[in-house]
Amino acid sequence: MNAAEQVKNFEIAGKVAAMVNLFKSKFPDARADLKPWANDEDTRELIDPDSIDVGFHLPGWSRSFQSRSILVQVRFYADPLERSYRAIGIELAGFDHNGKQWQLSTVQDWTITGATEPTNDIAQKLKQFCQDVFELFNSSQVE
Repeated sequence: MNAAEQVKNFEIAGKVAAMVNLFKSKFPDARADLKPWANDEDTRELIDPDSIDVGFHLPGWSRSFQSRSILVQVRFYADPLERSYRAIGIELAGFDHNGKQWQLSTVQDWTITGATEPTNDIAQKLKQFCQDVFELFNSSQVE
């Protein structure tokens, strides 16, 4: 779900802002998009209500990234008894004018798969970003 729609309190707002800053600290030219999903009926059917989704747009197509935009989806497990969320997975996907070019999922083995792949340097920074996001969201429970 669009990050802008998931911000329901100051703690979540602060963590989303921190996540954006983490990405920009590794990739300063990226521009954050807190509403990467279109607001139409078909798109709304695909949206995971237990995720925070942020898009990052590069100034143009990047040879290092093999994409122009990166979608970051942080997936959460909601514990109804404790009224808290815990980050359980992160999905990153790189897009260009032809669509999705690669993806990285922390759910399996943290490998990047797709038609093209970012350079090793960028891949390592993306994986470190994912690790930092886990630490950010799981350091104290988000309600």
